Amino acid sequence: MKILHVTPHLGGGVGKAHAAIAGQLPTTIEQTFVLLEAPRDRRHADAIEATGAPVIIADNFGHVARLARAADLVQFELWNHPRLFECLARCDFPAMRTVFWSHISGLFKPVIPPGLIEAAGRFVMTSEVSWSIPTVAALRKTAPQKFAVINSGFGFAEVRPKPAESGSIAYLGTVDFVKMHPDFFDVVDRLAGDAIEVCVWGTADPEVMARALRMRHPERIHFRGQTAEPARALAGASIFFYPLQRDHYGTAENALVEAMSSGLVPVVLNNPAEMAIVRDGENGFVARSTDDCVSLLHRLLSSSGLRQKVSQNAISSIAQTRTPALSAQKFESLWRTLLNEPTRRYEFQNTVGKTPADWFLATQRLPGETAQSVEKTSPHRASKGTFAHFEMTFASDESLKNCEIA
Repeated sequence: MKILHVTPHLGGGVGKAHAAIAGQLPTTIEQTFVLLEAPRDRRHADAIEATGAPVIIADNFGHVARLARAADLVQFELWNHPRLFECLARCDFPAMRTVFWSHISGLFKPVIPPGLIEAAGRFVMTSEVSWSIPTVAALRKTAPQKFAVINSGFGFAEVRPKPAESGSIAYLGTVDFVKMHPDFFDVVDRLAGDAIEVCVWGTADPEVMARALRMRHPERIHFRGQTAEPARALAGASIFFYPLQRDHYGTAENALVEAMSSGLVPVVLNNPAEMAIVRDGENGFVARSTDDCVSLLHRLLSSSGLRQKVSQNAISSIAQTRTPALSAQKFESLWRTLLNEPTRRYEFQNTVGKTPADWFLATQRLPGETAQSVEKTSPHRASKGTFAHFEMTFASDESLKNCEIA
Protein backbone atom coordinates (compact mmCIF):
# COMPACT_ATOMS: atom_id res chain seq x y z
CA MET A 1 0.00 0.00 0.00
CA LYS A 2 1.45 3.32 -1.11
CA ILE A 3 0.63 6.44 0.90
CA LEU A 4 1.51 9.94 -0.28
CA HIS A 5 1.57 12.58 2.45
CA VAL A 6 1.13 16.14 1.17
CA THR A 7 2.36 18.63 3.76
CA PRO A 8 3.75 22.17 3.84
CA HIS A 9 6.73 20.95 5.84
CA LEU A 10 7.73 18.46 8.53
CA GLY A 11 8.68 20.86 11.28
CA GLY A 12 7.07 21.12 14.70
CA GLY A 13 4.45 18.69 15.95
CA VAL A 14 3.47 17.32 12.54
CA GLY A 15 6.99 16.20 11.67
CA LYS A 16 7.55 14.91 15.18
CA ALA A 17 4.38 12.81 15.03
CA HIS A 18 5.16 11.27 11.65
CA ALA A 19 8.76 10.53 12.63
CA ALA A 20 7.42 8.53 15.57
CA ILE A 21 4.60 6.80 13.65
CA ALA A 22 6.71 5.86 10.61
CA GLY A 23 8.89 3.57 12.69
CA GLN A 24 5.83 1.66 13.92
CA LEU A 25 4.23 0.86 10.56
CA PRO A 26 4.61 -2.54 8.84
CA THR A 27 6.95 -2.80 5.86
CA THR A 28 3.96 -3.44 3.57
CA ILE A 29 3.08 0.26 3.87
CA GLU A 30 5.21 2.53 1.68
CA GLN A 31 5.08 6.16 2.68
CA THR A 32 6.26 9.12 0.62
CA PHE A 33 6.22 12.68 1.96
CA VAL A 34 6.07 15.59 -0.45
CA LEU A 35 6.88 18.99 1.07
CA LEU A 36 5.44 22.18 -0.40
CA GLU A 37 8.34 24.30 0.84
CA ALA A 38 11.97 23.63 1.71
CA PRO A 39 12.36 22.61 5.37
CA ARG A 40 14.01 25.03 7.78
CA ASP A 41 14.66 22.24 10.24
CA ARG A 42 15.41 18.77 8.84
CA ARG A 43 15.49 16.82 12.12
CA HIS A 44 12.12 15.15 11.69
CA ALA A 45 12.47 14.79 7.92
CA ASP A 46 15.80 13.03 8.43
CA ALA A 47 14.25 10.74 11.05
CA ILE A 48 11.47 9.80 8.62
CA GLU A 49 13.96 9.11 5.82
CA ALA A 50 15.87 6.87 8.20
CA THR A 51 12.83 4.57 8.27
CA GLY A 52 13.01 4.24 4.48
CA ALA A 53 10.27 6.72 3.57
CA PRO A 54 11.33 9.25 0.89
CA VAL A 55 10.96 12.94 1.74
CA ILE A 56 10.66 15.01 -1.45
CA ILE A 57 10.48 18.77 -1.94
CA ALA A 58 7.93 19.48 -4.69
CA ASP A 59 9.26 21.10 -7.86
CA ASN A 60 5.79 22.36 -8.77
CA PHE A 61 2.16 21.26 -8.58
CA GLY A 62 2.58 19.02 -11.61
CA HIS A 63 5.16 17.12 -9.58
CA VAL A 64 2.66 16.75 -6.72
CA ALA A 65 0.00 15.48 -9.13
CA ARG A 66 2.37 12.85 -10.57
CA LEU A 67 3.21 11.59 -7.09
CA ALA A 68 -0.51 11.44 -6.25
CA ARG A 69 -1.16 9.42 -9.40
CA ALA A 70 1.34 6.77 -8.26
CA ALA A 71 -0.19 6.46 -4.76
CA ASP A 72 -3.02 4.31 -3.47
CA LEU A 73 -4.03 6.98 -0.96
CA VAL A 74 -3.22 10.68 -0.59
CA GLN A 75 -3.15 12.10 2.93
CA PHE A 76 -3.19 15.86 3.42
CA GLU A 77 -1.63 17.12 6.65
CA LEU A 78 -4.10 19.92 7.35
CA TRP A 79 -3.54 23.18 9.11
CA ASN A 80 -3.95 26.78 7.94
CA HIS A 81 -0.68 27.03 6.05
CA PRO A 82 -0.78 29.19 2.89
CA ARG A 83 1.13 26.66 0.76
CA LEU A 84 -1.27 23.82 1.52
CA PHE A 85 -4.30 25.88 0.49
CA GLU A 86 -2.49 27.00 -2.65
CA CYS A 87 -1.80 23.35 -3.49
CA LEU A 88 -5.41 22.33 -2.92
CA ALA A 89 -6.67 25.13 -5.16
CA ARG A 90 -4.10 24.97 -7.97
CA CYS A 91 -2.93 21.38 -8.27
CA ASP A 92 -4.63 19.30 -10.97
CA PHE A 93 -5.02 16.21 -8.84
CA PRO A 94 -5.94 12.89 -10.44
CA ALA A 95 -8.81 10.77 -9.24
CA MET A 96 -7.69 9.58 -5.80
CA ARG A 97 -8.65 8.38 -2.35
CA THR A 98 -8.13 11.09 0.26
CA VAL A 99 -7.45 11.38 3.97
CA PHE A 100 -7.23 14.68 5.81
CA TRP A 101 -5.43 14.64 9.16
CA SER A 102 -6.34 17.90 10.90
CA HIS A 103 -3.69 19.37 13.17
CA ILE A 104 -6.02 22.16 14.31
CA SER A 105 -9.13 21.67 16.39
CA GLY A 106 -11.44 23.78 14.23
CA LEU A 107 -13.35 24.87 17.34
CA PHE A 108 -11.99 28.41 17.06
CA LYS A 109 -10.02 30.31 14.44
CA PRO A 110 -8.53 28.91 12.32
CA VAL A 111 -11.65 27.05 11.30
CA ILE A 112 -11.71 23.98 9.07
CA PRO A 113 -13.53 24.74 5.80
CA PRO A 114 -16.71 22.63 5.95
CA GLY A 115 -16.35 21.66 2.30
CA LEU A 116 -13.05 19.88 3.01
CA ILE A 117 -14.70 17.86 5.75
CA GLU A 118 -17.55 16.91 3.44
CA ALA A 119 -15.31 16.06 0.48
CA ALA A 120 -12.68 13.97 2.23
CA GLY A 121 -12.70 10.21 1.92
CA ARG A 122 -11.67 10.08 5.58
CA PHE A 123 -11.33 12.98 8.00
CA VAL A 124 -9.10 12.42 11.01
CA MET A 125 -8.92 14.65 14.08
CA THR A 126 -6.15 14.69 16.64
CA SER A 127 -8.66 15.13 19.47
CA GLU A 128 -12.25 14.12 20.08
CA VAL A 129 -13.05 17.70 21.05
CA SER A 130 -13.51 18.38 17.33
CA TRP A 131 -16.60 16.15 17.25
CA SER A 132 -18.61 19.21 18.29
CA ILE A 133 -17.90 21.08 15.03
CA PRO A 134 -21.41 21.33 13.46
CA THR A 135 -20.35 19.88 10.09
CA VAL A 136 -18.65 16.94 11.80
CA ALA A 137 -21.52 16.34 14.20
CA ALA A 138 -24.04 16.27 11.35
CA LEU A 139 -21.99 14.00 9.06
CA ARG A 140 -21.12 11.57 11.86
CA LYS A 141 -24.83 10.76 12.15
CA THR A 142 -25.04 9.62 8.53
CA ALA A 143 -21.44 8.54 7.79
CA PRO A 144 -19.66 7.66 11.05
CA GLN A 145 -17.07 5.58 9.18
CA LYS A 146 -15.77 8.78 7.57
CA PHE A 147 -14.27 10.07 10.84
CA ALA A 148 -11.60 9.01 13.29
CA VAL A 149 -9.52 10.43 16.13
CA ILE A 150 -5.82 9.58 15.98
CA ASN A 151 -3.43 11.21 18.41
CA SER A 152 -0.35 13.08 17.20
CA GLY A 153 1.07 13.89 20.62
CA PHE A 154 3.10 11.17 22.32
CA GLY A 155 4.89 10.72 25.59
CA PHE A 156 8.59 10.09 25.96
CA ALA A 157 9.68 6.48 25.51
CA GLU A 158 11.83 6.45 28.64
CA VAL A 159 10.50 7.97 31.84
CA ARG A 160 12.33 8.84 35.02
CA PRO A 161 9.88 9.12 37.94
CA LYS A 162 9.97 12.51 39.66
CA PRO A 163 11.32 12.73 43.21
CA ALA A 164 8.46 13.51 45.60
CA GLU A 165 10.39 16.28 47.33
CA SER A 166 10.81 18.36 44.19
CA GLY A 167 8.22 21.12 43.87
CA SER A 168 9.61 23.23 41.05
CA ILE A 169 7.41 24.48 38.18
CA ALA A 170 7.96 24.40 34.41
CA TYR A 171 6.24 25.67 31.28
CA LEU A 172 7.27 24.46 27.83
CA GLY A 173 5.70 25.39 24.52
CA THR A 174 4.50 28.52 22.74
CA VAL A 175 5.73 31.49 24.79
CA ASP A 176 3.44 33.97 23.12
CA PHE A 177 0.11 35.41 24.25
CA VAL A 178 -1.38 34.07 21.02
CA LYS A 179 -1.54 30.80 22.97
CA MET A 180 -0.17 31.31 26.50
CA HIS A 181 -2.71 32.84 28.90
CA PRO A 182 -1.77 36.45 29.73
CA ASP A 183 -2.47 35.86 33.45
CA PHE A 184 0.39 33.35 33.65
CA PHE A 185 2.69 35.84 35.37
CA ASP A 186 -0.02 37.18 37.65
CA VAL A 187 -0.58 33.67 38.99
CA VAL A 188 3.14 33.16 39.63
CA ASP A 189 3.29 36.55 41.38
CA ARG A 190 0.47 35.54 43.74
CA LEU A 191 2.11 32.34 44.95
CA ALA A 192 3.15 32.43 48.61
CA GLY A 193 6.71 31.50 49.49
CA ASP A 194 10.28 32.67 49.11
CA ALA A 195 11.63 29.90 46.90
CA ILE A 196 9.25 29.97 43.93
CA GLU A 197 11.03 29.21 40.65
CA VAL A 198 9.37 28.79 37.26
CA CYS A 199 11.41 27.73 34.22
CA VAL A 200 9.85 28.81 30.92
CA TRP A 201 11.08 26.85 27.89
CA GLY A 202 10.45 28.12 24.37
CA THR A 203 11.23 31.15 22.23
CA ALA A 204 9.71 34.02 24.20
CA ASP A 205 7.79 36.75 22.41
CA PRO A 206 8.98 40.28 23.41
CA GLU A 207 5.50 41.07 24.77
CA VAL A 208 5.74 38.10 27.12
CA MET A 209 9.19 39.07 28.37
CA ALA A 210 8.05 42.66 28.94
CA ARG A 211 5.08 41.41 31.00
CA ALA A 212 7.40 39.27 33.12
CA LEU A 213 9.58 42.28 33.91
CA ARG A 214 6.54 44.11 35.30
CA MET A 215 5.97 41.40 37.92
CA ARG A 216 6.37 42.11 41.62
CA HIS A 217 8.62 39.03 41.70
CA PRO A 218 10.32 38.91 38.28
CA GLU A 219 13.13 36.87 39.82
CA ARG A 220 10.77 33.89 39.96
CA ILE A 221 10.76 33.54 36.16
CA HIS A 222 13.68 31.97 34.30
CA PHE A 223 13.45 32.13 30.51
CA ARG A 224 15.43 29.16 29.18
CA GLY A 225 14.80 29.57 25.43
CA GLN A 226 14.13 26.87 22.84
CA THR A 227 15.27 23.34 23.57
CA ALA A 228 15.93 20.39 21.29
CA GLU A 229 15.76 18.07 24.32
CA PRO A 230 12.43 18.63 26.07
CA ALA A 231 12.86 15.55 28.27
CA ARG A 232 16.05 16.96 29.73
CA ALA A 233 14.52 20.42 30.04
CA LEU A 234 11.61 19.09 32.08
CA ALA A 235 13.72 16.79 34.23
CA GLY A 236 14.21 19.39 36.97
CA ALA A 237 10.52 20.06 37.60
CA SER A 238 7.56 18.25 39.13
CA ILE A 239 4.70 20.62 38.22
CA PHE A 240 3.75 21.60 34.67
CA PHE A 241 1.86 24.89 34.73
CA TYR A 242 0.23 25.15 31.29
CA PRO A 243 -2.56 27.76 31.20
CA LEU A 244 -3.60 28.55 27.63
CA GLN A 245 -5.93 31.05 25.99
CA ARG A 246 -9.52 29.81 25.76
CA ASP A 247 -9.61 30.04 21.96
CA HIS A 248 -6.18 28.61 21.21
CA TYR A 249 -5.69 26.54 18.06
CA GLY A 250 -4.02 23.44 19.53
CA THR A 251 -5.33 19.90 19.81
CA ALA A 252 -2.69 17.26 20.51
CA GLU A 253 -0.72 19.49 22.93
CA ASN A 254 2.61 17.69 22.58
CA ALA A 255 4.26 19.58 25.43
CA LEU A 256 1.48 18.68 27.86
CA VAL A 257 1.55 15.00 26.89
CA GLU A 258 5.34 14.85 27.09
CA ALA A 259 5.38 16.52 30.49
CA MET A 260 2.79 14.12 31.87
CA SER A 261 4.69 11.14 30.50
CA SER A 262 7.70 12.38 32.46
CA GLY A 263 5.68 12.49 35.64
CA LEU A 264 5.10 16.21 35.89
CA VAL A 265 1.73 17.04 37.41
CA PRO A 266 -0.16 19.35 35.03
CA VAL A 267 -2.24 22.35 36.03
CA VAL A 268 -4.32 23.54 33.07
CA LEU A 269 -7.37 25.70 32.42
CA ASN A 270 -10.69 24.12 31.48
CA ASN A 271 -10.22 24.44 27.72
CA PRO A 272 -11.53 21.63 25.48
CA ALA A 273 -8.18 20.32 24.20
CA GLU A 274 -6.57 20.14 27.64
CA MET A 275 -9.64 18.57 29.24
CA ALA A 276 -9.46 15.76 26.68
CA ILE A 277 -6.05 14.88 28.14
CA VAL A 278 -6.16 15.86 31.82
CA ARG A 279 -8.68 14.23 34.17
CA ASP A 280 -9.13 16.59 37.09
CA GLY A 281 -7.84 15.17 40.35
CA GLU A 282 -6.60 11.96 38.70
CA ASN A 283 -3.72 12.57 36.32
CA GLY A 284 -3.58 16.33 36.81
CA PHE A 285 -5.68 19.31 37.73
CA VAL A 286 -8.12 21.44 35.72
CA ALA A 287 -8.67 25.01 36.89
CA ARG A 288 -11.82 26.99 36.16
CA SER A 289 -10.07 30.33 36.57
CA THR A 290 -6.71 31.88 37.29
CA ASP A 291 -7.77 32.06 40.97
CA ASP A 292 -8.15 28.29 40.81
CA CYS A 293 -4.65 28.07 39.34
CA VAL A 294 -3.22 29.84 42.38
CA SER A 295 -5.05 27.54 44.80
CA LEU A 296 -4.06 24.36 42.94
CA LEU A 297 -0.41 25.36 42.70
CA HIS A 298 -0.36 26.14 46.43
CA ARG A 299 -1.88 22.75 47.13
CA LEU A 300 0.70 20.93 45.01
CA LEU A 301 3.66 22.91 46.31
CA SER A 302 2.70 22.05 49.88
CA SER A 303 2.13 18.31 49.40
CA SER A 304 4.82 16.00 48.07
CA GLY A 305 2.48 13.05 48.65
CA LEU A 306 -0.17 14.49 46.35
CA ARG A 307 2.43 15.28 43.70
CA GLN A 308 3.78 11.74 43.84
CA LYS A 309 0.34 10.12 43.56
CA VAL A 310 -0.85 12.22 40.63
CA SER A 311 2.56 11.98 38.96
CA GLN A 312 2.28 8.20 38.73
CA ASN A 313 -1.24 8.48 37.34
CA ALA A 314 -0.04 10.95 34.70
CA ILE A 315 2.71 8.58 33.57
CA SER A 316 0.32 5.62 33.40
CA SER A 317 -2.47 7.44 31.54
CA ILE A 318 -0.17 8.67 28.77
CA ALA A 319 1.53 5.28 28.41
CA GLN A 320 -1.87 3.63 27.92
CA THR A 321 -3.46 6.12 25.51
CA ARG A 322 -0.88 8.20 23.60
CA THR A 323 1.82 6.17 21.92
CA PRO A 324 3.12 6.02 18.33
CA ALA A 325 2.24 2.33 18.16
CA LEU A 326 -1.44 3.00 18.87
CA SER A 327 -1.63 5.78 16.28
CA ALA A 328 0.15 3.61 13.71
CA GLN A 329 -2.35 0.78 14.26
CA LYS A 330 -5.29 3.15 13.83
CA PHE A 331 -3.89 4.64 10.63
CA GLU A 332 -3.15 1.21 9.15
CA SER A 333 -6.74 0.11 9.81
CA LEU A 334 -8.19 3.34 8.39
CA TRP A 335 -6.03 3.22 5.25
CA ARG A 336 -6.89 -0.44 4.53
CA THR A 337 -10.60 0.26 4.85
CA LEU A 338 -10.37 3.22 2.47
CA LEU A 339 -8.52 1.07 -0.09
CA ASN A 340 -11.79 -0.76 -0.73
CA GLU A 341 -13.46 2.43 -1.98
CA PRO A 342 -13.17 3.82 -5.52
CA THR A 343 -11.05 6.84 -6.43
CA ARG A 344 -12.77 10.14 -7.24
CA ARG A 345 -11.99 13.56 -8.62
CA TYR A 346 -11.88 16.58 -6.34
CA GLU A 347 -12.48 20.26 -7.07
CA PHE A 348 -10.95 21.77 -3.96
CA GLN A 349 -10.99 25.23 -5.53
CA ASN A 350 -14.76 25.23 -5.12
CA THR A 351 -14.23 24.79 -1.37
CA VAL A 352 -11.24 26.99 -0.53
CA GLY A 353 -11.46 29.56 -3.35
CA LYS A 354 -9.13 30.73 -6.08
CA THR A 355 -7.01 33.48 -4.53
CA PRO A 356 -4.75 33.87 -1.47
CA ALA A 357 -7.40 36.12 0.08
CA ASP A 358 -10.00 33.37 -0.41
CA TRP A 359 -7.69 30.82 1.18
CA PHE A 360 -7.02 32.98 4.22
CA LEU A 361 -10.70 33.82 4.70
CA ALA A 362 -11.61 30.13 4.38
CA THR A 363 -9.73 29.53 7.65
CA GLN A 364 -11.13 32.56 9.45
CA ARG A 365 -14.88 32.37 9.07
CA LEU A 366 -17.56 29.91 8.27
CA PRO A 367 -19.83 30.50 5.23
CA GLY A 368 -22.19 33.39 5.93
CA GLU A 369 -20.02 35.10 8.54
CA THR A 370 -18.98 38.70 7.87
CA ALA A 371 -15.59 40.29 7.34
CA GLN A 372 -15.81 41.96 10.73
CA SER A 373 -14.96 38.63 12.36
CA VAL A 374 -11.56 38.51 10.65
CA GLU A 375 -8.48 39.84 12.38
CA LYS A 376 -5.51 41.27 10.51
CA THR A 377 -2.12 40.58 12.04
CA SER A 378 0.73 43.04 11.84
CA PRO A 379 3.56 42.05 9.45
CA HIS A 380 6.13 41.69 12.24
CA ARG A 381 4.10 38.83 13.76
CA ALA A 382 3.83 36.47 10.81
CA SER A 383 3.13 33.40 12.92
CA LYS A 384 1.63 30.39 11.22
CA GLY A 385 -1.60 30.94 9.36
CA THR A 386 -1.92 34.64 10.17
CA PHE A 387 -2.79 37.28 7.59
CA ALA A 388 0.84 38.39 7.75
CA HIS A 389 1.93 34.82 6.93
CA PHE A 390 -0.22 34.86 3.80
CA GLU A 391 1.11 38.32 2.86
CA MET A 392 4.68 37.13 3.31
CA THR A 393 4.05 33.98 1.25
CA PHE A 394 2.23 35.74 -1.58
CA ALA A 395 4.04 39.06 -1.71
CA SER A 396 2.31 41.79 -3.75
CA ASP A 397 -0.81 39.67 -4.27
CA GLU A 398 -3.66 41.96 -5.27
CA SER A 399 -6.38 39.89 -3.61
CA LEU A 400 -4.70 40.29 -0.22
CA LYS A 401 -4.28 44.02 -0.75
CA ASN A 402 -8.03 44.31 -1.30
CA CYS A 403 -9.03 41.77 1.34
CA GLU A 404 -11.73 43.04 3.69
CA ILE A 405 -10.15 42.67 7.10
CA ALA A 406 -11.68 44.18 10.20
